[in-house]
Amino acid sequence: MFSYKKWSIYIIVLMNAVALTGCGIYSFRDVSIDYTKVKTIKIGFIDNKARYINPQLSPRLTDKLQQKIVAQTKLTRTNNDDAHYDISGYISDYSVTTAAISSTQASTNRLTVAVHLVLKKSLENKTEEFDVSRNFDFSATKSLQEAESQLLDEILRNLTDEIFNKIFSNW
Repeated sequence: MFSYKKWSIYIIVLMNAVALTGCGIYSFRDVSIDYTKVKTIKIGFIDNKARYINPQLSPRLTDKLQQKIVAQTKLTRTNNDDAHYDISGYISDYSVTTAAISSTQASTNRLTVAVHLVLKKSLENKTEEFDVSRNFDFSATKSLQEAESQLLDEILRNLTDEIFNKIFSNW
């Protein structure tokens, strides 16, 4: 059955969606960038300054962050110092603690990974610093190396998402 009221609601929703995505500032990916002004980004290597160093984490995190920014924004990557956004940072913590005890022994361990980031916005002449930290639990029967091999993709995905959201979302 044809309903004018139902179709008019659909048309209004569609028009609002087109209007919001067409102006260049908003999108449905929750990215808040004014693309009429901000065009370039420089993404520095995320160094590893934690006490314990997982040799795979730093290069893979840098790569994942670069891929996510290129795939989900319209920003152009550059190595120039005059980029509109300049991201740099380092892994500040990579440590294991006991998360749960069962019958006087550890049953769950927790890997904490923290990243300190610096975001320079040249158009605003503004520098923001922030920390991102995530915890990853694993069985105490596994060694750290065993847990790392299973958790690395999850660590990279979660940290990359968290960093991306801190930089580009106005939540």
